[in-house]
Amino acid sequence: MAPPILKLDDIFLSFGGSPLLAGANLQVEPGDRICLVGRNGSGKSTLMKIAAGLAEAQSGEIFRHPSATIRYLEQAPDFGSHQTVEAYAMSGLGPGDDAYRVTYLLEHLGLKGDENPANLSGGEARRAALARVLAPEPDILLLDEPTNHLDLNTIEWLEGELTRSRSAIVLISHDRRFLEKVSNATVWLDRGMARRLDRGFAHFEEWRDQVLEQEELEQHKLGKAIEREEHWLRYGVTARRKRNMRRLGELQTMRKDYRGHKGPQGTVQASVADARESGKLVIEAEKITKVYGERTIVAPFSIRVHRGDRIGLIGPNGAGKTTLLKMLTGQIEPDTGTVKLGTNLDIATLDQRREDLNLNDTLAHYLTDGRGENLLVNGEQRHVTGYMKDFLFQPEQARTPILQLSGGERARLMLARILARPTNLLILDEPTNDLDIETLDLLQELVAGFNGTVILVSHDRDFLDRTVTSTIAPANPDAPDGRWIEYAGGYSDMLVQRKGLEAERRQAEAKKDKPKDDAPATATPEKAKGKLSYKQKFALENLPKQMDEAEKKAVKLEEKMADANFFTKDPAGFSKTAAELEKLRNQIAAWEEEWLELEMLREELEG
Repeated sequence: MAPPILKLDDIFLSFGGSPLLAGANLQVEPGDRICLVGRNGSGKSTLMKIAAGLAEAQSGEIFRHPSATIRYLEQAPDFGSHQTVEAYAMSGLGPGDDAYRVTYLLEHLGLKGDENPANLSGGEARRAALARVLAPEPDILLLDEPTNHLDLNTIEWLEGELTRSRSAIVLISHDRRFLEKVSNATVWLDRGMARRLDRGFAHFEEWRDQVLEQEELEQHKLGKAIEREEHWLRYGVTARRKRNMRRLGELQTMRKDYRGHKGPQGTVQASVADARESGKLVIEAEKITKVYGERTIVAPFSIRVHRGDRIGLIGPNGAGKTTLLKMLTGQIEPDTGTVKLGTNLDIATLDQRREDLNLNDTLAHYLTDGRGENLLVNGEQRHVTGYMKDFLFQPEQARTPILQLSGGERARLMLARILARPTNLLILDEPTNDLDIETLDLLQELVAGFNGTVILVSHDRDFLDRTVTSTIAPANPDAPDGRWIEYAGGYSDMLVQRKGLEAERRQAEAKKDKPKDDAPATATPEKAKGKLSYKQKFALENLPKQMDEAEKKAVKLEEKMADANFFTKDPAGFSKTAAELEKLRNQIAAWEEEWLELEMLREELEG
């Protein structure tokens, strides 16, 4: 085993109350690719800043190899007085570093170098900061949320760059697929302590669950041991006094350990507030376009969005995702074409730039809109501190300014506000930014199970695969020209369909270029037959699986309702289950009708 080039031992840090770090350890060796994971507010960024030498621990030992170079990517880069992006990136180089690396990185990150840092977008600022820390090829790279605000092409490029890098890496990210591809070790920061797994993130969640189960078992055993000792004290035969005093002391120690045990942080308890049902047709866009100057952002594009659709919108930064989204939701007018919004729409929007946040507001004021101590959630009056607990905020944080929250806590706060309001059309612009894995899991469940309609912009491939029913992407992702295509399914499904379309295009070009002499003289052109689109093929293949899974779920719900005591014990639960079953049966019927129509169309086309 190689000696460590960075080692943090028994790091302690507290800002009053429960310590943020209580004996945390971190060891980095050459070749390490460590992902640092933990709940929002668990101290991940703080521990990384201590490792970088930008923050001080109150106690503990820190070793950095004297010759090791360290570069730290912070969430909000400070450009200082640099006049250009190139000057900022060059400032990260050390003596003997190759300046060409800056040129290479800026080119691959889509920056010219002469941009004024003051005018950069969030994605451009992140790319400039990446160029600065990657250019020196340091011994240790500390990366805090490197994929935030990056488009998919850049994220995939960064994965390859980090995989080839000789630097040891410690990174914090919410992007599951990015972590799985880059990491070879995992450090879990939980309740101030750091546990290490010498395997990548793909194995983390199973290991974490095993650790928590073992911890719960040990706590249960300790409780039983205390009961046994207390019984001995009350009813056991009195032996030598020294022995009794020793056992009494051991009992007091066990009681102290049992009472002092701090369980894992709970999970967010949330659901989307019920709203009236929207019309069946939510959005109908017909040949809409948008041009800025000489650049076409949206070429003629048409789409019908129905109630229950969950649509993902992806593409490179600057391709026009936000413009298209705003046109579809009626926020800006198209140059040509029409957009019709359906009836009874209650729209709620989560903005990636957090423009809705007044940083001087307190948490309570923001959640209640300054209307006292209560807010209405699903028709029920909730005290703001009680509602805050559902999102893992402490009651004493009610008067805390939003300015003091971490990025993840701000994201959770915005989620709390948007979910309290009745909505049937959710617009989510980069909703996964800064969320921890556990809250991300909840958001996935909320989106996937939402009764209304969802349109979301995201660069999180795993999140897209788990939530959306169709994906809108540029027809030409490498050089967007305003043409957009809707694909069935999530990101991975889109890649498969895109490859199929590309293969079909090449085949058509090959036929076109084939000399006419190759064809028999007597041959007559065969009438081209129609065929199913990729979206229709995808639906035809996948609807039976969806119906089968839904049928199994419906059977379980029916078995649950068959319990004669169910209604007596839990009338509200019975009503909820009945409503869920009815919704499921309606969905199965709709899927069956869609499948039959597609099957009939397929038979007709195949003759």
